[in-house]
Amino acid sequence: MDVSDGVILVRNTARRITQELGRYIIGKDDLVEALLLCLLAEGHILLVGNPGIAKTTTAKLFAQTLGCVFNRQQFTPDVLASDVIGSYVYDQMTHDFHVRKGGIFSNIVMVDEINRASPRTQAALLESMEERNVTIEGTTFELDRPFMVIATQSAIPYEGTYPLPTVQLDRFAMMVPVEYPTRDDERKLLTAWGHVAFQATQVTDRDTLLRMIEIVRNIHVDEKVIWYITDLIARTRDNPNLRLPASPRGSLALLACSRALAAVRGRDYVIPEDVKRVARPVLNHRIVVAREPEFSGVTNVGVITDLLGEVPINLADQ
Repeated sequence: MDVSDGVILVRNTARRITQELGRYIIGKDDLVEALLLCLLAEGHILLVGNPGIAKTTTAKLFAQTLGCVFNRQQFTPDVLASDVIGSYVYDQMTHDFHVRKGGIFSNIVMVDEINRASPRTQAALLESMEERNVTIEGTTFELDRPFMVIATQSAIPYEGTYPLPTVQLDRFAMMVPVEYPTRDDERKLLTAWGHVAFQATQVTDRDTLLRMIEIVRNIHVDEKVIWYITDLIARTRDNPNLRLPASPRGSLALLACSRALAAVRGRDYVIPEDVKRVARPVLNHRIVVAREPEFSGVTNVGVITDLLGEVPINLADQ
């Protein structure tokens, strides 16, 4: 299958997933798109919002459409790293140890309230996200592909939580704020509630997803688009309003998500508008505004918006 035919597969499958989720998830098209892009870019996503606005429901329904192994982990302060990755267990019948694999051994891992777990448990999860394997008592186990973590975090800080430091946030390809529905969307939700069984239909499978991921990897990126991404990231490092700029991992995530967006929209090449579209969710959690500008009202989103307006698109070869 060449790239052009593959793009048709990606576009059509993405459209079917979006349509299926649209039966249940009302007014959250950007969230559904972000989930798709992270999946195809082999990244992870952090959903931030207040309780009760369908973060968990969206993740569960998304996994149902994929036909992959799904596991939900509810993080609490007493959850241990071994609960996530697994451990060796002694079998009294055989007088031997065997591996009890944790919930991380799934294709789609839903982590509810990630910031309620201890830093040690968070570190075990995030190491698996980065390395895509798990080490239990010195033995390394490779995780199956596709592998994606969908984590949720409350937007309201409360007692008993452990906020993720920036170095850990950087492991997520995207961070997406989940807002309350509009008045009209909430009316539609109330009307639909009780008339639709919240069980999404599977529209694809694991093997198809792996083909789609490979297709996305081969989406063409022109040298000038590479320079555009490079310049965007470089500008964060020269920005006086920032005390922490974007990392090279941010550059790679921006490139991968731009490729995924191009394929989802039916193109076998990336355009600068793809980069602009994904820049905010990819970079928002990777930069930190300096204290004085923050007191003056400067925000991460504002900085990124300004950069997108300032950095020229048609860059000459350098």
